[in-house]
Amino acid sequence: MKDTKMSNYRWTICALLFFATTVNYLDRQVLSLLHPMLEKEFNWTNSDYANITSAFQFVYAISMLFAGRIVDKLGTKWGYAISLIIWSAGAVMHATAIPVGEGLAAILGWAGLGLIPVSVLGFIASRAVLAFGESGNFPAAIKATAEYFPKKERAFATGIFNSGANIGAVLAPLTVPWIAEKWGWESTFLIVGGVGLIWLFFWFVFYDKPEKQKKITQSELDYIYSDKLENDGIVEIENVEKVAWFKLLGYKQTWAFAFGKFMTDGVWWFFLFWLPSYLKVQYGMVGTSIMMPLTVLYSMTMIGSIGGGWFPMYFMKKGFSPYDGRMKAMLIIALFPLIVLAAQPLGHLTFWIPVILIGIGASAHQAWSANIFTTVSDMFPKKAIGSVIGIGGMAGGIGGVVISKLGGALFDHYKELGHTQTGYTIMFAICAVAYLIAWSVMKLLVPKYNPITDL
Repeated sequence: MKDTKMSNYRWTICALLFFATTVNYLDRQVLSLLHPMLEKEFNWTNSDYANITSAFQFVYAISMLFAGRIVDKLGTKWGYAISLIIWSAGAVMHATAIPVGEGLAAILGWAGLGLIPVSVLGFIASRAVLAFGESGNFPAAIKATAEYFPKKERAFATGIFNSGANIGAVLAPLTVPWIAEKWGWESTFLIVGGVGLIWLFFWFVFYDKPEKQKKITQSELDYIYSDKLENDGIVEIENVEKVAWFKLLGYKQTWAFAFGKFMTDGVWWFFLFWLPSYLKVQYGMVGTSIMMPLTVLYSMTMIGSIGGGWFPMYFMKKGFSPYDGRMKAMLIIALFPLIVLAAQPLGHLTFWIPVILIGIGASAHQAWSANIFTTVSDMFPKKAIGSVIGIGGMAGGIGGVVISKLGGALFDHYKELGHTQTGYTIMFAICAVAYLIAWSVMKLLVPKYNPITDL
């Protein structure tokens, strides 16, 4: 019989999710930090770089649909492990992008399609493998959170592990430019890509389902499953029965989540992939000179990630349902990105003004992200969470493709006209208003808390 003393093992699992998400974002950000160097070495246009980043986002989008289903099928433990192995291999593969590109160019040339530059082909292939593996991170992490936390703590736990994205984003500019300067861009991908494999050991040692975990006391287990004891209308019993994607698409709740992701994920992708280029174009900053501005910017986002997860609890304590309290918090959060509109008008004073203002907008995104993920576990039974997250992730990835391709086209267009900065002004405006549009449509689709009870 389990000890009745309250343990806190669920936070150990949260820490594992945090470190995995840190590695996830560290791996995906290496390319953006090396973009100014690679752009010069391989003579890329903005559209070439947009095609490479879009390949990541497109594969990520499609894979998210299947990643959620795979995680549901394999279970959290093996689903997460396999995901990390694949994305680490993809990260390392970037170091061999040129020979990979040469091989693909030969194949495409034989087929009469050899028009894409070798370097672009190689990086597209590497990003595709990275994207396929990384697509499993959030479905697995959200599923683990739903397994280990009652609803009232899920947004907070999600905010904590989601802040790993910020830590990864902070560590990247502190390490990548320095490694590249010392040992070259190839070594950067090899070193950073290999870090994730260390996490695997700890994952297999510490993770198991709550009911099988010997380090959890009965008191904590009862707390984790406390939602089952409350008559909230949701049946949370694990079931091996599959939920068809088309059936999930029949719910407005699914579309609300998917639209929210479509409108806002691209904003984060844009900040992640294009800010080093922005600092180069606007302020002539390259190499190690971007370390401090990006470190400060992404450090700010940790406040939003953790604070955003806590914020809805204020409304829940006033008697709102988890979903309704979350939506009230998300409306307030959606107002903060509007400050990004001032980045370009005031940017002539000092580069620190856009850095700080974009940092506030990016921080708001992390607060938004912590809550939008949790709206799924608020309303869907556990057996469908991974699949719904996958659908929303696919929508978010497609939104990222749209933003990246639009950005590349705008930057090349205005570069020809001699003022690339105008392209960034337009993109910042799009990023600023995206959250209010997303919230409005989500609220229209699901005005009040409406849990799914017929799956």
